[in-house]
Amino acid sequence: MPTKYILALDQGTTSSRAIVFGHDGCAVTAAQQEFEQILPGPGLVEHDPEAIWSSQIKVAREALSRAGLTAGQIAAIGVTNQRETTILWERSTGRPVANAIVWQSRVSAGICDRLKADGLEDVFRKKTGLVIDAYFSGTKIKHLLDTVGGLRSRAEAGEVLFGTVDSWLIWRLTAGKRHVTDYSNASRTLVFNIHALDWDDELLTILGIPRAMLPEVRPSSEILGHASAEWFGSEIPIAGCAGDQQAATFGQACFEPGSAKNTYGTGCFLLLNTGHQAVVSQNKLLTTIGWGLGGQVTYCLEGSVFIGGAVVQWLRDGLGIIKSSVDVEALAGSVADSGGVYLVPAFVGLGAPYWDPYARGAILGITRGTTAAHIARAAIESMAFQSRDLLEAMQRDASVRLTDLKVDGGASVNNKLMQFQADILGTKVRRPKVSETTALGAAYLAGLAVGYWQIRAEIARNWALDREFVPTLDDAERSGRYVLWQQAVERSLNWEIH
Repeated sequence: MPTKYILALDQGTTSSRAIVFGHDGCAVTAAQQEFEQILPGPGLVEHDPEAIWSSQIKVAREALSRAGLTAGQIAAIGVTNQRETTILWERSTGRPVANAIVWQSRVSAGICDRLKADGLEDVFRKKTGLVIDAYFSGTKIKHLLDTVGGLRSRAEAGEVLFGTVDSWLIWRLTAGKRHVTDYSNASRTLVFNIHALDWDDELLTILGIPRAMLPEVRPSSEILGHASAEWFGSEIPIAGCAGDQQAATFGQACFEPGSAKNTYGTGCFLLLNTGHQAVVSQNKLLTTIGWGLGGQVTYCLEGSVFIGGAVVQWLRDGLGIIKSSVDVEALAGSVADSGGVYLVPAFVGLGAPYWDPYARGAILGITRGTTAAHIARAAIESMAFQSRDLLEAMQRDASVRLTDLKVDGGASVNNKLMQFQADILGTKVRRPKVSETTALGAAYLAGLAVGYWQIRAEIARNWALDREFVPTLDDAERSGRYVLWQQAVERSLNWEIH
C-alpha cells in the first residue's frame, strides 16, 4: 500500500495528538491540542471525557487536512492512550456519568489501604501482576460506584459502561457499535487476569464491579471496528490499540526479550520485554502485558514514575519561572549544576519502586545562593534520578545489566537531561530519529493488522539513531549524587496525614 498512510491517535494526559505516518515510519503531519486539567484537591486529578473526545477528533481531522488526505488514503487507525484513567458512561446515550478519574489521582487511596489491611495484596499480585495502588483503574471504578448515587444498580443492570480512554475513543469513533479494549490496557485495571487473559470474577467480586460494565478484550493488532463515516467522510478500520507505554515499547522495536525503553512524558515509564513469560517482580515493579499479536502475548516488566515531564509544567504554571516548557533547557543550562538542590516531585505520591500515595513533593539543599535556575536544573534531574530508581530494580528482577537504554517522549529532546541520564545511570542512552514512538507503535500495530507492514523485521529496519549519549561522570561522583537523591526521597515519604 505505498500510496496509503496510517493515522495514529495518541490521547495523552495533557493533550490529544494525531500523527499521520508513512511506510518508512516517519511522520507526514501532526496536530496537537492541550485540554484542561481538573484538580479538585491535593493529589486529585480529573478530566472531562467530552474534552478528551472533542480534542482527539479535532486533531485527527486537522492532521488529515494538513496532509491533504482523505479517509480513502488511510489504511487504518491506531489508538494509543493514557492508561488507567477511568471513564464511566451511559450505554444508551454515550454521555459520561462523571469526570474521568486520571491515572495520577489518589482519590481511591483509602480503598487501597483497606484492601491491604484485609491481606489481599498477594491475591491481586498473582493474578494481575500489579500492586494494590490508587494508580490502577479497579479502585477508581469502585470509588465512582460507591459515591455516585444510584450508579451501582444502573451498572448491574448493564446501563453503565466502563472503559479506559482507548475504549471511550473507540466507542465514540464507532458510534457506539464497539465496546472493546486490548490486552495491554486491560492488564492495567487490577481486575484482569494476565495469565488467563480474562476478567477475573474473584477480583471483580472483591471490588464490587459488575462484569456487565466491562469491555470485550482483544489482541492489540487486529481490526477492532470501523470509524464511522460521519467523522472522516468514509469508514476507516481501527486496527491497532495499546496503552501508551506498551505502544512506545513496540514503536522502539523492543521486540526481543531483554530490550528496554524509557519514555519521558507526563510521567516516566521504563519497560523491559520479558518475552512470552510473565516475570514476577521481587523489587516492586509491575508485570504487565506488552501487546497481543499473532496469537501470542508478550509480557513486560514496568516501572512507573508519576511525575516526569509534568514537573516542567509545574515550573511553568505553578512557580511561573518559565513562560513556555521549551524554556526550561536554557534556564537549567545557565548553571553548571543544581547547586546541591534536589527536587522530589511527589506531587501525587510516588510510584515504583516506593508505591507511597502519601509522599509529597520536597525541595532540599536550598541555600541563600539558590536561584530559579538551580531549581529548574534539579527538576530536570529528578526525571533521571527516578528513572535510575526504576532501572536498578529492573536489573535486579531480570538479572541482566543493560548496556544501553532507548529513550523517547517529549522530554527526550532535552539534550542536557539525556546526558545527565547517561551520567547517572553509567549506561549509554540512545535516542531515535523518530521520537514520537508512542504514536508510531500504535501505527505499527494497526498497519500489521491490515498488511500495510508484513512482519516485525520490516518495522525494526525503520528504527534509526538520532544521537547516543555516553556517560562522563566518574563512579564516585555518580554514586555520591545518587545517595543524596535517595536521602531526599526518604524525607518525602509518608508525608500526608492519613
